[in-house]
Amino acid sequence: MTKLMLMVFLGGGIGSMLRYAVQLLFAGRITPGSFPWSTFAVNLAGSFLIGLFYALAGRFNLSAESKLFLTTGICGGFTTFSTFSYEGVSLLRQGLYGTFFAYVAGSVIFGLGTAFAGAYCGKLFMGK
Repeated sequence: MTKLMLMVFLGGGIGSMLRYAVQLLFAGRITPGSFPWSTFAVNLAGSFLIGLFYALAGRFNLSAESKLFLTTGICGGFTTFSTFSYEGVSLLRQGLYGTFFAYVAGSVIFGLGTAFAGAYCGKLFMGK
């Protein structure tokens, strides 16, 4: 159990640093009250990656440690449901109902879509 927790810890640290790097790329380009592109982008990218990792894990017989490192660790540290929720509430408080709806609906619909796309790309990579 301790080794599994260590793998999640290490992957989470990497994912969190990657998420912060993406946030820095968007810094200064997003004005308060605008669409939260950085969170939207990391959540979609993370959804794609978890779908891809899911598809590839079976093909390469990854260990439990490796699966947890990649999915719960890296993808979990990279994506952020709490920031998504905070930004959604913030958009509502500002009366930006259209932006709120686009953000929430887009995050769910495109998040699931990119997870399926990641799994599909993984299967293509494996020749299936």
